[in-house]
Amino acid sequence: MARQARGGLAGVPHLLTQSTHEGQTLVRDDADRQRLLEILRMAAKDHRVSVHAYALTDSGWSALATPSTDNGLSLMVQSVGRHYVGYYNRRHQRQGSLWASRYKSCPVASAQDLLDCMVLIEVANPSGAWSSAAHHLGRGTDPLVSDHAQFWTLGNTPFERDAAWKRRLEEGLSPSRSRALHDAVAKGWAVGSAPDIARLQTATSRRLTPSRRGRPPREQEPPQV
Repeated sequence: MARQARGGLAGVPHLLTQSTHEGQTLVRDDADRQRLLEILRMAAKDHRVSVHAYALTDSGWSALATPSTDNGLSLMVQSVGRHYVGYYNRRHQRQGSLWASRYKSCPVASAQDLLDCMVLIEVANPSGAWSSAAHHLGRGTDPLVSDHAQFWTLGNTPFERDAAWKRRLEEGLSPSRSRALHDAVAKGWAVGSAPDIARLQTATSRRLTPSRRGRPPREQEPPQV
């Protein structure tokens, strides 16, 4: 089966992940984490991508981001990969790539699904030290984060939004919802309601939903008169 094309849709939020080779560590200490965030911040600015949420783990990173151009997302990820691997190899005296494969991403077609994507990302690093959780919990302002308008619907004041987000992170996502989002980003299928995905599909030739299995239904022959 051909691989689903990677790419972005301008003005549309995307859930994305990138993982290291099995057993390979992405960050060994806080200096690595700080440098990775600096590189991500510069790459997002250079390629005009708004990052709404992110998290670093020992074996990869994930984000919710909206590119301003169709190729902005891929250019940002390529820049992060190139600059961070160069830094990491020099610092740790190693050679070769860190990444297991191309990054994975899916568009988020419905606004109501965007907050679930943020929860999925931030619960991977709930302390907030190396994620956007601290920003959304009111513990400081993160220069990497551009809040999505949907986040502001959580309350009329920063205090209300911080409290509402704390509850969302504590509640987390159901196992079935987490699996569905992980599956969507792994396969590149859009997240959202059927009408929203259908509207988004008109803006791209890339398939946003899996094709139906099996043969197409046969046309019925007209009855004999």
